[in-house]
Amino acid sequence: MDRISALRNVEDALRAFENGEEDLSGTERRVAAVLRTYATELDGEDDVFRAVGDPPVDGRVVVAPSEPAARERVLAAAGIDPAADAEAAGDVPEFDLERV
Repeated sequence: MDRISALRNVEDALRAFENGEEDLSGTERRVAAVLRTYATELDGEDDVFRAVGDPPVDGRVVVAPSEPAARERVLAAAGIDPAADAEAAGDVPEFDLERV
């Protein structure tokens, strides 16, 4: 799915919500499905990675050019600054990355 198709599908989901044809929960599922499909079919130089490990990073999916970059993006998405949290060693969750 390319970006334009993804945006059109999100627009369709929002339109159905606005017209009362879909409730919020259904709209959230549709939009999440579009994003998930877009991410897993993403073409380009970057890869899609999923974090597997401790909360709050477990299950987070990011697009990045490498595993180190993906690790940084996962932590940033979870609101964790590894440099600041390094002193409090228990504050940086342990996790692995898998390509999606």
